[in-house]
Amino acid sequence: MDDAVARSVARPISIARRPIYAILLPVPIVCFIGALVTDLAYRCSGGNLIWVNFSSWLIAAGLLFGALAGIVLLIDAIRLRGGWLPFGLLLAAWIVELVNSLVHARDGWTAVVPLGLILSVIAVMLILISGWLWQSLRYAVVEVRP
Repeated sequence: MDDAVARSVARPISIARRPIYAILLPVPIVCFIGALVTDLAYRCSGGNLIWVNFSSWLIAAGLLFGALAGIVLLIDAIRLRGGWLPFGLLLAAWIVELVNSLVHARDGWTAVVPLGLILSVIAVMLILISGWLWQSLRYAVVEVRP
């Protein structure tokens, strides 16, 4: 049998030909960017606490969907024998945001300025790089031998 015929192309976990990770990842990206924006709004508002509440809820939603996306990406990384860097960056962003949620649980100005704002910036950079790397790996051809 020809070697080219024996090869099969591994594909990520998908629903209706759409990778699940590509469906889940935009939610934590938007939530973490939203948390950064609301942290900046809190800093510029002079301490209006509604912005801290918005940030806390956005971080919580981002953590939930980030965990789901991380599980799917971990399964894909194991199945496809690749994609460990995007998974590691997503995990790092998730851990940073978990710490950030604990920082946002504090009272008053110290809930955001300066540590919460710094953690939000770091997490946004990590999750954006993770999504970009995964997207570039998604279109790379991966061959798996049976």
